[in-house]
Amino acid sequence: MFLPATRDEMAARGWDALDVILVSGDAYVDSPFGGAAVVGRTLEAAGFRTGILAQPDWRSLDDIRRLGAPRLFWGVTAGGVDSMVANYTATGRKRRQDDFTPGGVNDRRPDRASLAYANLIRRACRPCAPIVLGGIEASLRRIAHYDFWSDRIRGSLLFDAKADLLVYGMAEQTVVELARRLAAGRDARGLAGTCHAAPSPPPDAVVLPDFEAAAADKGAFLEMFRLFAANQDPATARPLAQRHGTRWLVHNPPAPPLAGDALDRAHGLPYERELHPRDAAAGPVRALDTIRFAITTHRGCYGGCGFCAIAAHQGRRVTSRSATSILAEAAAFTRHPRWRGTIADVGGPTANMYAIECPRQAAAGACADRACLHPDVCPRLPVDHRPQTDLLRRLRAVPGVRHVFVASGLRHDLVLADRAHGAAYLDALAAHHVSGQLKLAPEHSEPAVLRLMRKPGVEKLLAFRTLFQAASARHGKRQFLTYYFIAAHPGCTDDDMRRLKQFATRHLRLAPEQVQVFTPAPSTWATALYWTERDPDTGAPVFVEKSPRRKQAQKELLTCPARTC
Repeated sequence: MFLPATRDEMAARGWDALDVILVSGDAYVDSPFGGAAVVGRTLEAAGFRTGILAQPDWRSLDDIRRLGAPRLFWGVTAGGVDSMVANYTATGRKRRQDDFTPGGVNDRRPDRASLAYANLIRRACRPCAPIVLGGIEASLRRIAHYDFWSDRIRGSLLFDAKADLLVYGMAEQTVVELARRLAAGRDARGLAGTCHAAPSPPPDAVVLPDFEAAAADKGAFLEMFRLFAANQDPATARPLAQRHGTRWLVHNPPAPPLAGDALDRAHGLPYERELHPRDAAAGPVRALDTIRFAITTHRGCYGGCGFCAIAAHQGRRVTSRSATSILAEAAAFTRHPRWRGTIADVGGPTANMYAIECPRQAAAGACADRACLHPDVCPRLPVDHRPQTDLLRRLRAVPGVRHVFVASGLRHDLVLADRAHGAAYLDALAAHHVSGQLKLAPEHSEPAVLRLMRKPGVEKLLAFRTLFQAASARHGKRQFLTYYFIAAHPGCTDDDMRRLKQFATRHLRLAPEQVQVFTPAPSTWATALYWTERDPDTGAPVFVEKSPRRKQAQKELLTCPARTC
C-alpha cells in the first residue's frame, strides 16, 4: 500500500486528516531511492499519519489543498536533485527531459522548487502549519551560497523561502524527533541537523562572516565556506551562526548518520518499488527502470571530491547495512510481480566502500588535517574488499537471482590500495558483476586540475585498467571501462582539455563520450573556487572559464573526432 496521495487513499486507511504532508518536486516513486518516500515511510513507522503531494501544480492553489492541511507540519523538498540543476544545463539551456517526471517531459518542477512550494502553501493554507524544508536543495543552500543561475550570493534558503525550519542531510531521525516535539507542543529548535532563525547567535556558536559581507567580498565568502566545511562532522562540529540583516541563521551540528540496526530498518520498510498510480497515469518515470531492483549497501563517501555535494549531504563517514538486511531485500525482489532475475546495481555513492568503516571517524570524527583518499588513500583507512566480495557471492546464490551487477562507479584507487584482497574483488567483478561496462570517474588527466578536483592521478587509473583487462580476459569476457570526464572545471584551460584528449586517445584508446560541463552546485569546494577564482588551499589566483560558449568549446575539444580537433 502506498502512502496516501489522494483523499480516497486517506479514507481507505480510515484517516480524515494527516499529521504530516510531504511536498516533492519528484514523482512519487515508493522506493528507498526516493527521499520523500523514505521520510514518509519512516514517519509512518513511527506512528504519524503521512501523505505525499508529488509535483503539485504550482500555478494553482487547488492541487496543494488536495490532502487538506497537516496537523503538525508541511515537509517540502525539491526532489532528488537541486531544482535548478534539474531544470537547466551547465551552459544555461532549459532541460527538456526529466527522468523523475511521469512521461519524461520536464514541465512539472518549478525553478527554485523549495521556495515555490513554500510560497504556494502559505497562499493556500491560512492559518498555516509550520513549513519545514528538506532534501538536497535545502542541504546545499542552508547557509549563504553562490547561486550560478543568478550569478550572485543568495542568503540561506530558510530565509529565502520564509520557512519555519530547515532540515539538512539524511533526515530520518531528525524528522521523527521533530514530529514528536511538535505533537507534544515542544520547541523544535535546537535539533541536530536543522537550521532555524533567531534574534541573536547562541553563545557557543562559531560566527560566520555575515551574508552581506560574504556577498560583497570574495575573501569573506571563502572564509565563510572554510568555517562551514570544518564543522560538518557530527562528532566535532560546533553550532554555526550567520547574520542575515537583522536576524541570525542558527546552524545546529549535523545529526549522527544512521548505522547498524537503524540503517537496516530504514531499508526494510514496506516500499512498493513502483510509481504511484496517480502519477503513473501521466506516463512512466524513466529513473524507476534503474532503481526498482537496485540495492543501496551503504551511505557516505570518503572521496571528498571538490565538485561533489555528497559530503555536505550524507557526510564523510561511511556506514553500511548488514549482509542479512541486504540479502533479505534481494529475496524480497524475487516476490515482486515485475521481477525478471536481475539486480541492476549493488552499491552506494561509491560502490566499493561497503563495510570499509574508519574506526577513528566513528569515535572521534573525520580527520581535520587530511582527506581520506587525497592525495593518496589514508594508511589508517582499513581498506578491505572481502566483505563486498563475499556479499556479492551470497547475492548470486539467492534463489531466483540470475544476475547481480555493480553499476555504481568505483574508486579504482581503493582497489589498488587493498593489496591483500583488491585483486580478488576485481576478479569477482570481471567474472560475474559487469554488465558489459564498468564505470570509473577519473574526471581528468592533468595533475593541476586533478589536484583542484581532489582526484587521484592517471597512473592509478592505468594500473587499474591493466588489471581489469587481464581479469576480463581470464574469464573470456569482452568487457569495457566507461570513463566520466568533466570539462571547464575551475583551473582547467583549453590546453588542459587538449592534453586530456591526447591522453584518452593514446592511453585509453577511445574518444570520450561521457563528458559533462562543470556545474557550480551550491556548497562544494569547486563552486567556492569558481566564484572566488582562488585556490581554497593556497589562496593563489586560479583561471576559471565562465563563458558558456567557451565551456561548451572545452567539452567539444574532448568529444570531437581526433582528425577534426
